[in-house]
Amino acid sequence: MITYEEHRLRSLVDEGRWIELLGAYRQARAAAVALDLADGGQAGGGRAGGVGADDARAVAVAAAQGRAGIATAALGHLIAYAAPPEVAARLFDADGGPGTAAGVADHDAGPLWEVLATRHTWRRLAPLLGPPPVRRLVAQTRVLLGEDLSRGAEPDPEGVPLLLEPWESVGRAEGMPVREYLRQGGSRSALLTLPASREGLARVELPEPGARLPGQPATRALAELAGWARTVCVRGPAAGAAAQLAPGPTVVGGYLPFALAWPALVQAGIADRAYGAAHGRLALWRVLTAMTGAQRPESADRAEVRALVARMRCFTWDDPADRLRHLHLALEDPATGLSWAVSGSEEV
Repeated sequence: MITYEEHRLRSLVDEGRWIELLGAYRQARAAAVALDLADGGQAGGGRAGGVGADDARAVAVAAAQGRAGIATAALGHLIAYAAPPEVAARLFDADGGPGTAAGVADHDAGPLWEVLATRHTWRRLAPLLGPPPVRRLVAQTRVLLGEDLSRGAEPDPEGVPLLLEPWESVGRAEGMPVREYLRQGGSRSALLTLPASREGLARVELPEPGARLPGQPATRALAELAGWARTVCVRGPAAGAAAQLAPGPTVVGGYLPFALAWPALVQAGIADRAYGAAHGRLALWRVLTAMTGAQRPESADRAEVRALVARMRCFTWDDPADRLRHLHLALEDPATGLSWAVSGSEEV
């Protein structure tokens, strides 16, 4: 049964009355936040479990904001997709009052900022976007879609390039990690896995597992990229790192260029629909800069990252128990003698 409100919203869409639709979105989102808090989302005064009243209140408000984002996701998706950019960009502006603005985690089939980023160029969006986190993610998405923003946007705070590196361009041609969104909701995207198939792979006898090296920053960064997978760092070749995580001493596997592993690595960081491909690219750059030994991503020498990728040896292998999403990859830096491996599978 179609309610009066649904009929009204459909009429506004059909008539292109996007300002009114934005107002309806803001009103619904603010009401959802207020209702959530009134129903018990807000924490009481005093302390509980060592958490102060102000901190508990902030946690409750953040949780209410998240649930409100889910409740209004479908309308937000439509506005981000179909409204003129001057209207759609205002989804993220707080000028409507408390609880009205979409956050970076608001999502339907994907984050609302990614929906918006797939619809308009950076030149159209740059003057309209306010919140720095949204600006950054939209800019990185436009880069993934092939735009050169190296002279047209503010520098990334972690120094991640605003132009695809050559290996990223090759990888993008092999598999696009950015979702393709649909007007009425939903999205299309290829599931990028490693290995994608057994083609080109052969039976390989793995060496003895390499000695584990705990506490490596690059291992932590790799775990943050693919939180659903296991990660390890060893001293020795890529195959020795693979032996730590592979199902047995014999696998069907083979070597491949880093560029061909890039799409699956980027997509590994967006298993949750609240995350977009920009998150995956940023996380992968943190992995690469950590592998160069840089203490912080923003202090990394981009030339060192390029040299690392050029010399890196990548080994992938098949696991018969794999579920739909899977990633099995070992990354070896011959210059340091260190290798990292990431391995996991899950249903989508």
